[in-house]
Amino acid sequence: MREEIVEAAVEQFHTYGFNGAGVKDITDRAGVPKGSFYNHFESKEALAVVALERYGASRRLSELTDADVDPLLRLRRHFEFLRDENTGRDYARGCLIGGFGTEMADHSSAIREAVRSGLDGWTGALAVPIAQAQQSGQIKTVLDAAILARFILNAWEGTLVSGRSDRSEKSYQVFFDAVFGTLLV
Repeated sequence: MREEIVEAAVEQFHTYGFNGAGVKDITDRAGVPKGSFYNHFESKEALAVVALERYGASRRLSELTDADVDPLLRLRRHFEFLRDENTGRDYARGCLIGGFGTEMADHSSAIREAVRSGLDGWTGALAVPIAQAQQSGQIKTVLDAAILARFILNAWEGTLVSGRSDRSEKSYQVFFDAVFGTLLV
């Protein structure tokens, strides 16, 4: 039952945000009685932290460390997967981590910490192929790989906001052109 609640929460939070997804909405989607929610979670906030962890695990970060694949190709494939996921949902969702960061970071220290942790983990995963591409000479920039990774992640989060606003691939094209055509050369 806990698993059904977590899965439903990821979907509801990702679709409606923290404030737009009520406990009843989540339990209804999970097909469980509302009262059972509190057998597994002390609060909606506690569930949100677990949902963020689950969402982060679905970002396929381990693929960024696959040394059998060219590092720049790994990076491109990662962002292509994320782009395709978002465009496949008709631009209706962005990133749960970024969404909670903007919606809840000022209101919940637990969610703020989960967002920070998620972004730090993602940055670390992105830094691996960037550092490898720098070492092999594929990337000429001498910026620290972690700083470059965080900048790219920040640019990605902005791309998602822009893509949702204009409901087109234009923002994604700008991201790919700037990151893979200029920044990582």
